[in-house]
Amino acid sequence: MGETYEADWLHLADGETVVWESRPHPIDMGWKLPMGLGLMLFGIVVLGLSAGAEYGLARVIGLGVGAVGLVVVTATYLRWTSTRYVLTTSQLYRKRGILSRDVTQFRLERVQNTTLEQGVLERLLGYGQLTVYTAGSADPELTFTHVPNPERAAGRLSAELEGDSGIQPT
Repeated sequence: MGETYEADWLHLADGETVVWESRPHPIDMGWKLPMGLGLMLFGIVVLGLSAGAEYGLARVIGLGVGAVGLVVVTATYLRWTSTRYVLTTSQLYRKRGILSRDVTQFRLERVQNTTLEQGVLERLLGYGQLTVYTAGSADPELTFTHVPNPERAAGRLSAELEGDSGIQPT
């Protein structure tokens, strides 16, 4: 990749470049997205069926259920799009949140081990979990969940850890 990445939460040092960037696989939105869409559809159907009725309770229910569905869909989508995973030539980042922000960052020189986990369904759908362990800690330091094409991410991380980014200087 080796490209410029613009984000107010990411502060690259001189000569540092982004070599991999991703957001979670869409599966990360889970059951909330179809549930919200179902509520929106239900609300629309109730509104449509009650359009000619004099009784307004059905319309209120249709609007309420549809609005709840819209809020669920919007919040789920925004949470998904606001999560970012970034690997630079010297650091790893995981950023979550829009209004409040949680950014985990640490230098690659601290990385001791990595693991890549994929179940059968995850392999079929093209996502997995990449976990990073640092020296002096038995617990995971950072976990990238629902990473699309996790083999590519793990390969990029391994190349950076070995000092072979494959990026040609310009």
